[in-house]
Amino acid sequence: MGKVAVVTDSMACIPAELVKAYDIHIIPVYVVFGQKVFRDGVDLTPTQFYRMLRTTEVMPSTATFSVGECLKLYTELSRDAEAIVAVFISREFSATVETALEAKKLFTEGGERIPIRVIDSRTAAMAQGFVALAAARAAAEGRSLAEVVKRAEDVIRRVNLMAVVDTFEYLQRSGRVPAIAAIMGSMLQIKPIISVEDGRAEVLDRPRTRAKAVRRILEIMERRVGSNPAHVAVLHGDALEEAERLRDEVASRFDCVELFITELSPVLGAHAGPGVLGLAYYSEVSSG
Repeated sequence: MGKVAVVTDSMACIPAELVKAYDIHIIPVYVVFGQKVFRDGVDLTPTQFYRMLRTTEVMPSTATFSVGECLKLYTELSRDAEAIVAVFISREFSATVETALEAKKLFTEGGERIPIRVIDSRTAAMAQGFVALAAARAAAEGRSLAEVVKRAEDVIRRVNLMAVVDTFEYLQRSGRVPAIAAIMGSMLQIKPIISVEDGRAEVLDRPRTRAKAVRRILEIMERRVGSNPAHVAVLHGDALEEAERLRDEVASRFDCVELFITELSPVLGAHAGPGVLGLAYYSEVSSG
């Protein structure tokens, strides 16, 4: 572990090999199926989750980790680290930021302890993951707490997240869109493009087909990234073949510093449903 430990939640969707390579500490969020409670990514993999989602009539719910769980992790990390940077999903989507801040308060009340910076990534999924990765890479370089935080905040300003949702059903049930909008969208067979802008989910466009939605996502990315080197992740919810095709298309059209596929975590899948396909990315130099 470097002198700055980096923490994030399981909704960051960071590939396991990168979590291990940069010693990122993941706090799992919870998925609830009826009477069964699973830790996101620990007791329930994305593959298992989407299989359950497609074959059961029980709608899952989600819950954040507890203050006690977060406090325990802070305490464990403080034995070796000199500081902690904790990057969480946008507070508009979850109570994780507030939970982490409450744990920080209790931690500091225990006497002279290491500093903790809790960062609201203002985004989700692998876009959040890129923020945590930037912090972890800076920490691995031996950077100071201030430098690690600055690296994370710089990515927050530039990272993008866009995805096409296959069905309105789960967004409606989760309260992310009004019932009437979901009904009309389903009747018209719209494949909405959801974008996260300053911490909030917005409908960016309403194509009639999935193919048009994917083309539109690529067009928007091209406008935002241009010819600048880019960090890119293709994200999907039980749509691996489509994700692989999208990855190949991105590789042929953009100058990718890194490019990988990541699965949408069970907690996010519970709100978006199966079949989600999208991109998280940021350019190394802003194209304006």
